[in-house]
Amino acid sequence: MNNLQWTEIIVFAVLFLVVTVLGFVAARWQAGSTLDHLDEWGLGGRKFGSWITWFLVGGDLYTAYTFVAVPALVFGAGALGFYALPYTVILYPIVFLPLLRMWSVSRVHGYVTPADYVRGRYGSRTLALLIAITGIVATMPYIALQLVGLEAVLRTMGFNGQGFLGHLPLLIAFIVLAVYTYQSGLRAPALIAFVKDILIYIVILVAVFYLPSKLGGWETIFNTAQAKFAATPNPNDGVLLSPANQLQYATLALGSALALFLYPHSLTGALASRGRNVIKRNMVALPAYSLLLGLLALLGFVAIQAASKPIVNQATGRPDSNTIVPVLFDQQFPAWFAGIAFAAIGIGALVPAAIMSIAAANLWTRNIYKEYVKKDATPKQEAKQAKLASLIVKFGAVLFILFIDPQFSIDLQLIGGVIILQTLPAVAISLYTRWFHRWALVAGWIAGMAWGFAMLYEIPNPAANKAHFGGSALPLGQLSLFGWHPFAGSPTQIYVGFVALIGNLVVAVVVTWIMRARKVSNGIDQTQNADYHADEGDPRLKEVAAH
Repeated sequence: MNNLQWTEIIVFAVLFLVVTVLGFVAARWQAGSTLDHLDEWGLGGRKFGSWITWFLVGGDLYTAYTFVAVPALVFGAGALGFYALPYTVILYPIVFLPLLRMWSVSRVHGYVTPADYVRGRYGSRTLALLIAITGIVATMPYIALQLVGLEAVLRTMGFNGQGFLGHLPLLIAFIVLAVYTYQSGLRAPALIAFVKDILIYIVILVAVFYLPSKLGGWETIFNTAQAKFAATPNPNDGVLLSPANQLQYATLALGSALALFLYPHSLTGALASRGRNVIKRNMVALPAYSLLLGLLALLGFVAIQAASKPIVNQATGRPDSNTIVPVLFDQQFPAWFAGIAFAAIGIGALVPAAIMSIAAANLWTRNIYKEYVKKDATPKQEAKQAKLASLIVKFGAVLFILFIDPQFSIDLQLIGGVIILQTLPAVAISLYTRWFHRWALVAGWIAGMAWGFAMLYEIPNPAANKAHFGGSALPLGQLSLFGWHPFAGSPTQIYVGFVALIGNLVVAVVVTWIMRARKVSNGIDQTQNADYHADEGDPRLKEVAAH
């Protein structure tokens, strides 16, 4: 750590201090009568309006890892990295109506988590437990990945040592995050998201206009990128998709769109909103972030033209590809503006990490602690348990970075998408129909998980010298159905999560037929059709923070 960039560090520290103050002030912002209730601590009082929800959900979905990983993927692989664009374009029309129904039924019955809803819809503790565990497991590496984005910034500013001292700034940042999230709950990331998004928009808009003009224009940038990819041994790399990865591109975009609002932190932002009209406006306005994301992805090509090189991680001895954009900013911007850019990315790690830890804590408290440990827990005890759980989740994520190769956590995030997709039948489809039997949903979940992990196990990553769990793209030639290879020899790749979801649904359909034929009880549905259409002001809505 001999090459500390002091101007960048000072600007970064000042802006970080500002959001820290906001994090503590947030405890009194739009405060209810108490924070000792999950409605208030974990969902911000369920009263966020259109603007707050837009910044909160946008800050939740477009994370620090997104801002460093998408252009890094474009830098390394080319066109495939742009899958994030169709993914975020088709996302909002897909979730528009289901999200409205989830908000309504949750407000009528006081549901805080998707597992709460599944418990009420099917009367099944087992199915709700599976949904809760799946959400927590899929969220943990996602939180760790926010640290990867923050560490990329810290590494670029000169904090690239080995051992504990190399991670000390990261640890301090997350201790501060843990304290103000513990105190303020969801209000903290909601308030900080305003600062984060304003900074991000400023930085990206300056970057996409200033850097190309400095580096010879977009034509030169694209020509240089194409020349680089033409010289690489991988035929699938390039500024255009290859025949082998077009199916992967499409299924990865669709699968990611189906998965995103199944993550508990995504639903947390929506359930915190005041009414259905707020969600409608946000589903219309949130695609503005997709424009930002598209511009951001182009910075991967800009980094090729600028001859940017990833910084070698002193802890592992390997180049850290996530540092590509920070290095580009460090080389091309004045130090003071690079400091602003790094603060935007760093704060962009804190907002989603806070929301994710709160969502995971809500799942633990409502669907494991209260369901199996202390059934008579009071709202105050629930809130205390959630606060403690949010601390454990955050520091569990820190341990990923301290003791595990960060590349492993990135692989886990790819696995996380496959995992969370297996909750789609129980959480999303059930918003419209209760045709699936509850035990069929359990069987489908098991089948989807098992097949998904079996396929992921077979995927190598030669670049990282890994024989297994090397990504989420499987060549169709390796797709096996009980030893039968229907596409033997095909090099065309497909997203594993999409295939596993199909297997999940097939098993769920077959087992449902069997359960119905045997007249096995499908549990008691506590919801009614009208519950899925209730809106703000409806007398059926459960009072916020009601005991």
